[in-house]
Amino acid sequence: MLVFWSERLVLLSVPKTGTHAYTQALGPRASMVVTDPPELKHAPVYRYNRFFRPMFEKMGAAEMELVAVIREPLSWLGSWYRYRQRPALDGRATSTKGHSFDAFLTACCEDNPPPFANVGNQAKFVEARPNGTAVTHFFRYEDQVGFRAFLTERLGNLPEIPTINVSPDLSLGISPEVEALVRQRRASEFKLWAAIPVRDR
Repeated sequence: MLVFWSERLVLLSVPKTGTHAYTQALGPRASMVVTDPPELKHAPVYRYNRFFRPMFEKMGAAEMELVAVIREPLSWLGSWYRYRQRPALDGRATSTKGHSFDAFLTACCEDNPPPFANVGNQAKFVEARPNGTAVTHFFRYEDQVGFRAFLTERLGNLPEIPTINVSPDLSLGISPEVEALVRQRRASEFKLWAAIPVRDR
């Protein structure tokens, strides 16, 4: 998570949406960089609301704007699947090796996913709180031009954004039945992503 105090801007670190690269590039420009523990680095809106918002308000910043990048859900799940194929997870319960992509997606749709498929939900990550704390600016992961234009407007010229933490390249096939299941069980994520306008300019 990146906090830009003067600009009253907070960039939430939604997993598997490329925000780690922005953290590397914009960290020196930010007022606060949260990299550990993972529960705070990847703080969803509800955790931001609980831990960070009260602190910022006491410091006189009651109107911080939250920014979140959302990835097309099947692409997002594919990135998780590929990421968990890495050798560092061999033999661990979180590894997706030995599981087909269809099996992974099916498990992701369970009420209590097994460890290898427990990846969270983008819509839940950015769910608004009853007190009004909510994401102010949404961007599609696929709309990097629009996202960078926004950041340039708010922060000034950007440094080069590196390509890092890329999941292994794998060809992923999805059966029609499993895709239909994913679209049904994770409909909130598809609805959220589809509602975000492309700001490419």
